[in-house]
Amino acid sequence: MTGRTDSLPGHVRLFLAGDVMTGRGIDQVLPHPNDPRLHEHFVKRATDYVHLAERVNGRIPAPVGFRYIWGDALAELEHRAPDLRIVNLETAITTANRPAPKGIHYKMNPANTAVLTAAGLDCCTLANNHVMDWQSTGLLDTLATLDETGIKRTGAGRDLAEAAAPAILAVPGGHILVFAFGTPESGVSAESAASKTRPGINFLDTACARTASAIAAQVSTFRQPGDVVVMSLHWGDNWGYDIPQAHMTFARALIDADGADIIFGHSSHHPRAMEVYREKLILYGCGDFINDYEGITGNEAYRSDLVLMYLPSLRQKDGTLEGLRLVPFRIRKFRLHQADRDEAEWICRVLNREGKRFGSRLYLETDNSLTLAWD
Repeated sequence: MTGRTDSLPGHVRLFLAGDVMTGRGIDQVLPHPNDPRLHEHFVKRATDYVHLAERVNGRIPAPVGFRYIWGDALAELEHRAPDLRIVNLETAITTANRPAPKGIHYKMNPANTAVLTAAGLDCCTLANNHVMDWQSTGLLDTLATLDETGIKRTGAGRDLAEAAAPAILAVPGGHILVFAFGTPESGVSAESAASKTRPGINFLDTACARTASAIAAQVSTFRQPGDVVVMSLHWGDNWGYDIPQAHMTFARALIDADGADIIFGHSSHHPRAMEVYREKLILYGCGDFINDYEGITGNEAYRSDLVLMYLPSLRQKDGTLEGLRLVPFRIRKFRLHQADRDEAEWICRVLNREGKRFGSRLYLETDNSLTLAWD
């Protein structure tokens, strides 16, 4: 089946993007950078990531404006006109200086929060392995800052009830309910899990049929006619194209149990395969959308500089997929640039290779966007 890509009455179109990492090097080029000191094994100052990027692609005109990092994506969003804009924010918004006991820490100064509103974001999912890089203080600062901006959030909270509650986003005739979970395999530690009395992440220890049923039961307490459920899952490792059987089983079980209409998976630093199961979309790994990885060597074969904007169109009465358009960009000088033909062909070829097992195929359009077809 080849899906529609236009928006019709009774349908909703979303903008989804994987990891948005506005800390570290990105924060340093914004108007109000944090203290650049890092606690990594090899890199001790966040400005070093700026220098790495500049060594590869040339000078970044810091301080940049708040719209800068989104680059060509802003015009594309205006052109595509999604009803809602949802990303996984993998950065703490804080000036806290006590890091969690781990190797890499991301934070963005709250004074730079306009970088999120510049993209018109409606919702940030927070159940990931970096939102608590600066412990509970950093998380609480993040929650307060997002609330002040009016950006909805889900997946982390001041206690478990808040972390598990969905972001509820109004659309004509209903709502989009966004739930979010983080898993240990993506680097989310059990110690960061929210409890009845402790701030933290909505932690999913085991992804299996039993937990899928429990999550579906929770979803049913919020869902009303006309609501569409987006299930954000921070799962899997950072590199490689393998999709674990456990992920496939869990995603399908969530759909079978009416616990999700779209699986919004992320954690990998590059896009992975997608599947349409019972006319519901499963994105196994959306890849990064904003990062400061330019100049970092070791995984160049995965092209983490090529990122995707996901624009699914869903039928509102039952959440079935009507179409999916993907728009590729390249990160250069910490800014999103429209991908050229060769870059779009490369990502299309890779995702078609990986999508064969799921019966999904991408077709390259004349404007270098990609359209999904499925069996």
